[in-house]
Order: sequence, then structure tokens, then C-alpha cells
Amino acid sequence: MNEHTLLIQALAEGWNAEEALEWASEKFPYNDVAIASSLGMEDMVLIDMASRLKKPIPVFTLDTDFLFPETYQLIETVEKKYGLVVERLRPELTPEEQTHVHGEALWGRQPDQCCHIRKVEPLTKKLSGLSAWVTGIRRKQSPSRAGTRKVEWDAKFNLIKVNPLAEWSTRDVWEYLQKHNVPYNPLHDKNYPSIGCTHCTRPIQPGQPERAGRWSGFTKTECGLHG
Repeated sequence: MNEHTLLIQALAEGWNAEEALEWASEKFPYNDVAIASSLGMEDMVLIDMASRLKKPIPVFTLDTDFLFPETYQLIETVEKKYGLVVERLRPELTPEEQTHVHGEALWGRQPDQCCHIRKVEPLTKKLSGLSAWVTGIRRKQSPSRAGTRKVEWDAKFNLIKVNPLAEWSTRDVWEYLQKHNVPYNPLHDKNYPSIGCTHCTRPIQPGQPERAGRWSGFTKTECGLHG
């Protein structure tokens, strides 16, 4: 990380979410930065915020072929409401090909490998052509995200990572969604605070961490995109 990046990282901690997002929009050319969206509630905040910028930021999502029907419907809703096209990144292997190569229900035996094939590989290919990406991760989501900075160097993918909502609470997210009438995944109303693939996502119980419903039965808490 060079001195300029360190300076921006320090300055960014004093920015609010809109300022961090605007910095990403103004700093990088249109095709050199993108919002990575899983269509979760935080991502919907970012998409709505970005719609108010003078300079748009492209949006992409990782379509694993195993997303919930509600998530696919939300993609269509977003495209209509905000007049944009959500780029869908797909794995090289179809579900049938993955089963042929790796056996049935890889996610239930080796979830890290499944995530690598269906998420990490497509993301790596996408990010290799960018100078920065924007995510909706927050420090309070999990211990592994507690050190998230609003602007940081992503050593895993070798580019700038912008996390405008790093300091936000769950309440902050919900208040924004309600205030601005932002559409969101209805699964959030059914105790799904974090939504991924159908096979590896379940609702949580009261008092459980936000990401407790991901990869139930495994110690895994991240899909490999953010650590």
C-alpha cells in the first residue's frame, strides 16, 4: 500500500457513506469501478445512493445459479426502478457440469470449493479488469469484518476496495431503506439478515449473529470474497 492510499484511507474514515461512494465515482472512470451486489439490504442502500450521483457506477452480481427466487425477482425490480442493467457473473461450470465433475451436492461436503467455483473464480476474473470495487460490508456483521475500513487496499484481488457502510449498524440500514422507500429482498422479513445461495442459507434465531444462517453446520462464515 503506497503513501497516497494510506492518506486516502485515513481521510475516508471521516467521510459519510455518500461521500465515500461519491469519491469512488469521481476518482475512477466508469468502466474501472463497480458495485458488487448480492442484492442484500446493504447493497440496496448502495444502489439507491449511487442512483443519486452525478456519475453512475456499474453494478454486478454473482449469479451462482442457486440464488433464491426472491433474489432473482429483486434483480428485475432493481433494473426497472433504477434504469440500469445488473451484470450477472456466471461460473464456468453449470450446476450439472459441477455435479458431473465434483459429485452431488458439493456445497454440503466442501462448501469452500463450491464457493470458489461459483463465486470466487467469476469475481477474480471481473476484478482483474477494475481498479476499484464497492461493497456493502459492515464491521458489525461479523468478527472477521470488524477491521473493515471505508477505503482500503484489497491485497487478495489487488485493487482498491471501498466500503461506504463500514460503520453502519443494522438499524442504520433499515432506516435508510424505509426513509427512501428502497425495495429489498422479502426474505429479510423472515429472519434472513444475510442471503446467499438456497443450499447454504437459513433463517437465524433471535440473538444469533447476523451471519449465523450461512453454511449452517460448518465453521465457515465467509464465501472467500471478503477474507
